Amino acid sequence: MMCRISVVIIFNLLLIEVFAQKKPLDHSVYDNWQSIKFAKVSDDAQFVLYSVTPQEGDALFTINTANGETICSIPRGENGVFTNNAQYAIVTIKPPFAAVRQAKIKKKKVDEMPKDSLAIISLTTKNIQKFANIKSFKLADESSDYLAFLEEKLPLKTDSTDKNSKNKGEKIEHPGTLHLRNLTTGTEDVFENVNDYYFDNSGNLLALVRNGKNQKENKLENAGLFLYSIKDKQLKKISNGRGSYSKVAFDVLGHQLAFTAEKNAEKALQKPYSLYYYTPQQDSAKIIANVSSAGMPNNWNVSGDGDLRFSRNGDKLFFGIAPIPPVQDTTIVDFEVANVDIWNWKDDYLQPQQLVNLKKDLAKSYLSVIYPKRNHTIIPLASQEVPDVELTDEADNVYTLGSSNVGKRISSQWEGGTRQDFYLISTVDGSKKKIAENVYARASISPLGNFVIWYDMATQQWNCYDVNLSRSKILNIDLPVSFADEDNDSPTFPSAYGIAGWTDDDMEVLIYDKYDIWSFDTKNDDRRLLTNGAGRSSKITFRYEDIIPKIDAKKNYKSVIINIKESFLVSAFNHINKENGWYQTNPRNKKDPKEIVMGPYTYKDVKASANDKLKIYTKENYKESPDLYMSDGFDKETKLSAINPQQQQYNWGTAELVKWTTPAGYEATGILYKPEDFSESKKYPMITYFYEKLSDGLNTYIPPAPTPSRLNISYFVSNGYLVFAPDISYEIGHPGKSAEEYINSGVKELAKFSWVDEKHLGIQGQSWGGYQVAHLITRTDMYAAAWAGAPVVNMTSAYGGIRWATGLNRQFQYEKTQSRIGKDLWEGYDLYIENSPLFHLKTVKTPVVIMANDNDGAVPWYQGIEMFTALRRLGKPAWMLNYNGEEHNLVKRQNRKDIQIREQQFFDHFLKNKPAPVWLEKGVPATLKGINWGFDLVN
Repeated sequence: MMCRISVVIIFNLLLIEVFAQKKPLDHSVYDNWQSIKFAKVSDDAQFVLYSVTPQEGDALFTINTANGETICSIPRGENGVFTNNAQYAIVTIKPPFAAVRQAKIKKKKVDEMPKDSLAIISLTTKNIQKFANIKSFKLADESSDYLAFLEEKLPLKTDSTDKNSKNKGEKIEHPGTLHLRNLTTGTEDVFENVNDYYFDNSGNLLALVRNGKNQKENKLENAGLFLYSIKDKQLKKISNGRGSYSKVAFDVLGHQLAFTAEKNAEKALQKPYSLYYYTPQQDSAKIIANVSSAGMPNNWNVSGDGDLRFSRNGDKLFFGIAPIPPVQDTTIVDFEVANVDIWNWKDDYLQPQQLVNLKKDLAKSYLSVIYPKRNHTIIPLASQEVPDVELTDEADNVYTLGSSNVGKRISSQWEGGTRQDFYLISTVDGSKKKIAENVYARASISPLGNFVIWYDMATQQWNCYDVNLSRSKILNIDLPVSFADEDNDSPTFPSAYGIAGWTDDDMEVLIYDKYDIWSFDTKNDDRRLLTNGAGRSSKITFRYEDIIPKIDAKKNYKSVIINIKESFLVSAFNHINKENGWYQTNPRNKKDPKEIVMGPYTYKDVKASANDKLKIYTKENYKESPDLYMSDGFDKETKLSAINPQQQQYNWGTAELVKWTTPAGYEATGILYKPEDFSESKKYPMITYFYEKLSDGLNTYIPPAPTPSRLNISYFVSNGYLVFAPDISYEIGHPGKSAEEYINSGVKELAKFSWVDEKHLGIQGQSWGGYQVAHLITRTDMYAAAWAGAPVVNMTSAYGGIRWATGLNRQFQYEKTQSRIGKDLWEGYDLYIENSPLFHLKTVKTPVVIMANDNDGAVPWYQGIEMFTALRRLGKPAWMLNYNGEEHNLVKRQNRKDIQIREQQFFDHFLKNKPAPVWLEKGVPATLKGINWGFDLVN
């Protein structure tokens, strides 16, 4: 017995020695930390491609066989694709990161920056061919014979003889050389001076756009739209003239071609578009819709911004129309007229929102349809009264779905959303039939167009409208479970869990509750549980995973069609232990889904081959990087990548679920992160980070990275901190007290352990978390340091403010959504005061850093200023970081790196008693801005 104990002691001592040899993470490690991107599996399940991409640097592209053999590795390869026949892979090769960096240092213009290259890899011979200076490439949707790629040409500066240039030396958009390559033979057809190009669906035709700029002679020539018959090698100009060819679309069979174009003089004040149509029987494309066409609304015209598509049967052509914009008076002199925004209380949208959406609104188009084979009368479907129209996947059916919130928009200022009216709109004559009105919902049309379905948030009911019978019914009436968000804790209507998909005949729609999947018969009143209620009984959420996505010719995802006559795969998430995995469910046998695999992991980016014989995915938890795996069914898997081997050199950490009971008796959950070399004999400072609920992410990998503003959990854990992430549930009207209830009680519960240094506790939060940091330090002095990013501290002034990124007024946020007050400012005045830290800052004893950026589009940076100046006035230790021009969350990587250093120095000083940096102790005066960042430590 004594001998056995000695062995255990020796083993533990060895472990301690191993841990001691591991170093803590430092700020130099971020750039080289890797992730998997652009992973794809070939349709025949024989090959997998992916890129291993560092946070900053050069990627490595790799192709593996299903047996694990590496076919090739290409430095800097990204965005790889397989051909449909799995004979070739195409990948873009980015220029070296160092070369791009040097070009930026030298302030090279966009045209002078290093260019992409292209690689074609034969999956049978492993031969690789590379091509330089590539702007883009395309493959046909249903053909693997040809690849088209556009080679960039170095731009030439215009000279005084170029009549189309407004200024000497002006750069203009230059065409390139288009290569049409037969992938089997390697032969090419080459076309000069091409600006854009489009394959038809089957890869038999190629449309080319030329704007007519000949670089060699610096003159205009041969502009227009050309159609190339690949088999016959015949190039035909089907539309003549230089201009803007904005949209080009083939029908499914390649028998029809349509495009929108404007060919007006460059200095024309108005540039109306026309809709052109071409078939092989014509000599050239003909205009079939313009401003004077039958059915065109008065003072409207064809839009160059609207989507263009044929119905699958080729009978209908859908396109956009829009009001003709007024022409600006060019005689007006800018400095002699006012520049003013006029706010009117009757406006649908506030002026700031109108200005944010100005470009989008000017480009807005309204869907219309024309029957090009029969007549050319325009049938408007959308209008300014019913602006939003949804088509089915094939668009062959008679009706489209229209949605409108016109006349209901003003209330979105305080409600957040708007009520909607729904219409069936005929593609035959444009007539409209209202099928629902004034509902808090978003509707969708079934794949075949036989039904319209919507979830009414106010009634929490799923409604189904039968298009053919002109009647609606409630699907989930008299059922014992809720289909609304059971965990909703905000003063707004609970949302639904969503739709899984439809059966292929439109006869059944699959809808989620919190745990299970239900099937509802759209004709009868039959309802059944496809997962047999096993989800609710075991607290496991089952979800259908469409891992073989169906994509149409325009690269739009099509409706999810589920075959419930056979067993199918569902993902699973266990709410009790936070494990993830996969089950197989068979709706026919009325049995519980059968477990395939469950474990302490998170699965992401799951994809399957077209024949569903090979699946690829990343798998991760806090300890293990999200490497790429392949499997035929998840139970047996092959690991393809081994990213971040350097992690073994560093003191990493563990993540564990913690549970406690709050003072009010609520069951609470959170995550506790500990250093890998954790010892109960030591005391550790602890930082608590929070934002709503985080515990579902227990098995999520957190790479060391310069974050936009969140706590860099991996870094702090590696450097000897405990990090606690508690979930928070809210009482309406009292978000601050709710934070106290859950955060403070969780911290106090953990502080009972001897290894928690209760005198060195910190808190960190961003945005809504930043608000809670500000609130907590007014209610307790248990925290030795606090960091608040983009906090709201004065709900009375923030209530009437603007979210400048969207132009929205902030009232809805307090009355209905995240801030959870539930009342307007006048009715809930006391609640706004109670929950505004500004009015309670006199009690603060905790040193606090505030991040408030002057270009924050979500929280006005004046909120940070109010907090800082108040604390300064009260003589409280406070600092504020304003990253110039930055947004709500930091975007620029250099700023993200900067804040990591400052946050580490701040918490090290107050929680580890380390020396303070200059910026914390003395500040950095404006005279030293950009010269000295104040990182040096004060002796």
